[in-house]
Amino acid sequence: MHALAQVCHFDAPVLRPLRAWVFGVNSHLPDAVAVHWASPMAPDFHARHSAFERSYRYTILNRATRPGLESGRVAWIREPLVAERMHEAAQVLVGEHDFQSFRAAECQALHARREITRIAVRRDGQRVMLDIAANGFLHNMVRIIAGCLIAVGRGDREADWIAEVLQARDRTCGGITAPPQGLVFQQARYPSRFAVPDFTDTSRPVWRPDCETEEASGIVNAR
Repeated sequence: MHALAQVCHFDAPVLRPLRAWVFGVNSHLPDAVAVHWASPMAPDFHARHSAFERSYRYTILNRATRPGLESGRVAWIREPLVAERMHEAAQVLVGEHDFQSFRAAECQALHARREITRIAVRRDGQRVMLDIAANGFLHNMVRIIAGCLIAVGRGDREADWIAEVLQARDRTCGGITAPPQGLVFQQARYPSRFAVPDFTDTSRPVWRPDCETEEASGIVNAR
């Protein structure tokens, strides 16, 4: 899995300009990871527990020939997929449900109840994209949902099969787990008082790290 905008927080025992935190940390990171933002945060901010929504995108290259330049960054399905059927079938998952049928056996979550706030499947040329947001996700939940929707889009299953899988609360009733290559964590959303930027908004102004703080949080961006 890749990440577009991952958030982390830390407490620092020294004073440094935010510019130093961003560029200094980047000088020690591998090329595949880059820090783009840092800011002082309220004492009660927590990168994981303060988030009220997380979102993922699963991208499928849907054509007869395998990917070349995008190898490792998209899933590949050679059989034609009907994105409209996939989108229709997915809507039954919106809302709070027990997603026991959509979590891996090794999932360590205490329960399987999660709330999906939105889910959409659309085609853009040769790519079929699944966008999903929820208050939290179970182990392999997005990939299992993607695997089930692929079966619908390919015509192996009817659209109402997704509802049957959800109601069964049994992983053995679901489809395959889709491969990891197409999965990208988009971002976590936080209450507005924390002022965490929307890094999926490419129209936003370029951030300038020109303040100092003892405590800061940052977004780590994995390309």
